[in-house]
Amino acid sequence: MDMLYKGLFIVAVAIAIWVLIKILSAPLKFIVKWLINAVIGFALLFLANFVGGFFDFAIPVNLVTCLVAGGFGIPGVIFLVVVMLFF
Repeated sequence: MDMLYKGLFIVAVAIAIWVLIKILSAPLKFIVKWLINAVIGFALLFLANFVGGFFDFAIPVNLVTCLVAGGFGIPGVIFLVVVMLFF
């Protein structure tokens, strides 16, 4: 009888872990996607400043530009470049 309870306990724990993983997988995928987007945005921001240094062009690195580049990624950096070219 003791083995039966241990077996049921192991099955219950396995099901609980599986349900927890299913519940947390969607937000985790969103967070990972956002982090990858942020890393690409920051890298492109610094790449734009490096390449822009040859053409006397620079995007100031401050809180606003970091939030735009990190939050929107490639489109954010393109937006910053276009804004800096026109203003």
